[in-house]
Amino acid sequence: MADGIFFWGPVTSKEWCEPNYVQSSYIAEFFNTISNIPCILLALIGLVNALRQRFEKRFSVLHISNIILALGSMTYHATLRQMQQQGDETPMVWEMLLYIYILYSPDWHYRSTMPTFLFLYGALFAIVHSQLRFGIGFKVHYALLCLLCAPRAYKYYIHTEDTLAKRLAKLYVATLLIGAACWLCDRLVCKQIQGWYFNPQGHAVWHVLMGFNSYFANTFLMYCRAQQREWNPKIKHLFGFFPYVKIQKPKTQ
Repeated sequence: MADGIFFWGPVTSKEWCEPNYVQSSYIAEFFNTISNIPCILLALIGLVNALRQRFEKRFSVLHISNIILALGSMTYHATLRQMQQQGDETPMVWEMLLYIYILYSPDWHYRSTMPTFLFLYGALFAIVHSQLRFGIGFKVHYALLCLLCAPRAYKYYIHTEDTLAKRLAKLYVATLLIGAACWLCDRLVCKQIQGWYFNPQGHAVWHVLMGFNSYFANTFLMYCRAQQREWNPKIKHLFGFFPYVKIQKPKTQ
């Protein structure tokens, strides 16, 4: 933009390794913005499946949270404003709290206490985060929430016998590791990348992989929950590629 005047005003948030306002005068980081679209489309596939087969509402909310997170990320990268960055980071925490609930609630004896606590925790975080910049503190906090999910997710994996369902868990781990490598490269070696003829857009690749990552995680959790409810779950594939869970509920349900 001429004279450093940007459509959304001066940059007030964290920037990534994509030059600003190059592809469009209205989108600060073009590729980092549109790379969230696959996440939205995949979440819509999961949402339609959850509604069509009448899965528990928690899974519909989970898919909707993926969409909200992707939209928040789009607005953040499109504007590079601090408020929009917070609108990206807060749903990340809410989504992890939802994963914690889905993973641990089946064996939680006091059913009302967990959702109440997680709701209040999420609300408190949103209020505090709207007023303060956490920086590295946010990353540590988010990583701890992810680590809380890991033991339970591993337990689900080792108790799953279906080969296709276990493959979903493996795809989840693979997309997470590859995506994390892309995220780190984009963050740590940006100066070197800017000297290349071609920018691999590591952060945009991270977005795409995380869209599939969430989809694989959600589908695996839906399968595990259907097993717990004795709904005879099977892994099928939409268009021969996108895995989804098909269930057969007992007539009494």
